[in-house]
Amino acid sequence: MSTALIDWRTTEGQLKPYVLDEHGTETEATWCPQPGSQVLFLQCPVEEVLYEGTRGPGKTDALLMDFAQTTGQGFGAEWRGILFRQTFPQLSDVIVKSNKWFPLIFPGIKYNASAHIWTWPTGETLTFSYGMRESDYWNYHGKEWPWLCFEELTTWADPKFFLKMFSCCRASRPGMPRKIRASTNPYGPGHNWVKMRYDLPVPPGEILGSLIEERGDEGEIIPARMAIHGCLDENQILLTADPNYKGKIIASARGNKAQLAAWLQGSWDIVAGGMFDDLWDATRHVVPPFDIPSSWRIDRSFDWGSSAPFAVGWWAESDGSDLRLADGRICSTVKGDLFRIGEWYGWNGEPNEGVRMIDKDIAKGIIERELALGIYDRCKAGPADGSIFNDENGVCIASNMMAPMFVEGEKRRIRFVRADKRPGTRKAGWELMRQRLLAANPGEAGPREFPGLFIFSTCRQFIRTVPVLPRDLDKDPDDVDTSTEDHIADEARYRVMFSGWRPKSSRARGVPS
Repeated sequence: MSTALIDWRTTEGQLKPYVLDEHGTETEATWCPQPGSQVLFLQCPVEEVLYEGTRGPGKTDALLMDFAQTTGQGFGAEWRGILFRQTFPQLSDVIVKSNKWFPLIFPGIKYNASAHIWTWPTGETLTFSYGMRESDYWNYHGKEWPWLCFEELTTWADPKFFLKMFSCCRASRPGMPRKIRASTNPYGPGHNWVKMRYDLPVPPGEILGSLIEERGDEGEIIPARMAIHGCLDENQILLTADPNYKGKIIASARGNKAQLAAWLQGSWDIVAGGMFDDLWDATRHVVPPFDIPSSWRIDRSFDWGSSAPFAVGWWAESDGSDLRLADGRICSTVKGDLFRIGEWYGWNGEPNEGVRMIDKDIAKGIIERELALGIYDRCKAGPADGSIFNDENGVCIASNMMAPMFVEGEKRRIRFVRADKRPGTRKAGWELMRQRLLAANPGEAGPREFPGLFIFSTCRQFIRTVPVLPRDLDKDPDDVDTSTEDHIADEARYRVMFSGWRPKSSRARGVPS
């Protein structure tokens, strides 16, 4: 869709497009893409494209028009599309918008409300459907859709259904496009895997993200993919009709800078409504590695996983003594400050997928890493997922992991204690983590008085997964969404609860929840 001959003019308080045809006749267009991300999205030749960004750049309209622009090109009924949400009620907005535009632009088009299918006079069809889990793929197995679309991609907690449906993006007609399209805001349980898949964020001031080209394990070519960033400022139709729309967003996010950044800048560094996003500040909470003073306690925490990732975290707890940074500076600490000094995340490189290691191999890997870090002799027993202490049919994971074994020619062992997982401790643990994040960065409250939580810059998986954890807004806003990549957060929660520190003053309890 070219915008070369489009003239945008404000008429009766509305911004409208006017188009010049080949005869020089000017007519008002029903719909045209606005300059910027909408135009680039509709013109993008890459097979898999994510349209992401702030609230309000017109992503849903662009998805609908991306399919519609290939109708009437001679492909007829072979040009078929399907647009997914997780549940049918979530499709209501896209159905309303399609009813607004399609009958005006395509005379003779018909909508089957019971089957949720648009049929063009020339035979093309667009279906609105839903699928949540990987197993839902079997409802569509064997079918062909050369245009495959997912709206609000981060609402899927993992990419399994999304990727499984790729096998349906096919057609036998040569020369016909094959497209995988998606839209999203930086929000939701799938935030992390979407961010990683598309190498987000798009660099500041740019619209087109990185072109990602890969090959599979057998050398096969995987469809190229990229992200396109949309911004509310591009949607002049909306801002002309509602000049105060930005003010409404600012008012609704008042007091939450992270939420405001997500809604107005489309920031992928936070998630609006997350468990920690309103407190997390990488400039304060992430610190460069330093030599651990000999008087500090070092221990480890552990969250079990096999098909899902396991997580090991190593921690240093301050006794209140000063520390020396690598650049020679001396820094004071508060007694009880927790520093995450190392980690091992048992994943296969795909979000929320484990490596299926057996318990004894994990224990051996822990010992090998502690020897490499030079902390094996100092590392004390820390909290582990209580499930590993259960005896199931004569098998106890904890017993297997804590049994002596030969590592580097010597008999060595590790120990754990059972993490506190009594009823109510999950939410209490999240609140205590929030208390510590606040204590690490008191802002205008003055000098630090209470022990904080700090992360070595080398602990990349904590930094990737924990600050953006969303709350479970549907079931319990005081808990995290357990469908997300929460394994490191669980392991860190065990360690925070293991500490003897609890807030004792009203000021310490003043962290917003």
